[in-house]
Amino acid sequence: MDTTALEQDWNRQQLERPVSVADFRVWNHRWPAVVLGCSQRGLRDGIAARLQPRGVGLVERSSGGGAVLSGPWMVSVSVALPPDHVWATSGLEGYRQLGRVHAAVLAGLGVATLQVPPEGVGRANQRWGGGVRWACFGSLAPWELTDGEGRKLVGLAQRRQGHGVLLVAGTLCHAPDWPLLCDAMGSPGDVSGLQRVTVACDALADRAFSATTLAEQLRRALASELGPPRCSPLAI
Repeated sequence: MDTTALEQDWNRQQLERPVSVADFRVWNHRWPAVVLGCSQRGLRDGIAARLQPRGVGLVERSSGGGAVLSGPWMVSVSVALPPDHVWATSGLEGYRQLGRVHAAVLAGLGVATLQVPPEGVGRANQRWGGGVRWACFGSLAPWELTDGEGRKLVGLAQRRQGHGVLLVAGTLCHAPDWPLLCDAMGSPGDVSGLQRVTVACDALADRAFSATTLAEQLRRALASELGPPRCSPLAI
């Protein structure tokens, strides 16, 4: 099974029972796959037909938001929290904390970022003419990370239920294959829009940037914040 499918299975399973202690995984991806938000389920058949000839995977996630193209250019993170965890005290606190951890790790790897506060989201999105709304990386949400020009490099999402809270994050380490995603979504004309509103870490770093190193540093940082994962995280 591809890492992207394993990631979504892990995410789905976390809230099927009460979350008693914080747990997390950090994911590397060898092959590209399109991940649809739950609200995009009705588009699945058409997207699958366009992806099948390319041998690209297609999975759905239980949280909302826009489509994501995972692949070797991305490192993603999943965090499961009990309902009373300090990061779960409000709808945006988890975003703020997970974004803070990513910003600190990226700074240590030579990538300077900014977290977008809730009051700045509308202005930031207007700067790019509203962005590309069907894509996760096509617009900004509170506490996501950008460069100094407002281009997004870390996206955040969450799912909240009585059993707990699931936080997820994705970091663009290298430039994604935006034409692949836009063709799959039936919107080839949005390639330039996604290229305009996003930036990858290797374009900002003051040294050579490695997705593998980012994953390792995120594991260490999250273990320091939340405690060690309940079993060894996957890194495929």
